[in-house]
Amino acid sequence: MIKFLDFLTEAKETFEEFAKKRGEGAAKIADSAQSKGGLAMLTYNHFKVKAPYYDKAAKGKFDVKKATAEFNSIKNGISLNMSPTEFQKQVGRLEVLGELLIRNKK
Repeated sequence: MIKFLDFLTEAKETFEEFAKKRGEGAAKIADSAQSKGGLAMLTYNHFKVKAPYYDKAAKGKFDVKKATAEFNSIKNGISLNMSPTEFQKQVGRLEVLGELLIRNKK
């Protein structure tokens, strides 16, 4: 029973810790996709663009106002006329910004 309740006493993960862990995960996925090559390069491009955002947030330099403006700009700019690579890059940016903005609200 005590082990079950341990999560109640654990310290909450900080925003910076969250960003660092997510950045490490995204880097691992990008590296794996790059080593496979071929169509996996779309996955590589999707996850590689996330690194600067996670890195900045992990260092405590996340600007909510700028991130919100960039999120909205990207959201409005995504188009079916994009190349698959550009689409994956933009969706990756949109995803990381949305994730960080949502997590920052907690």
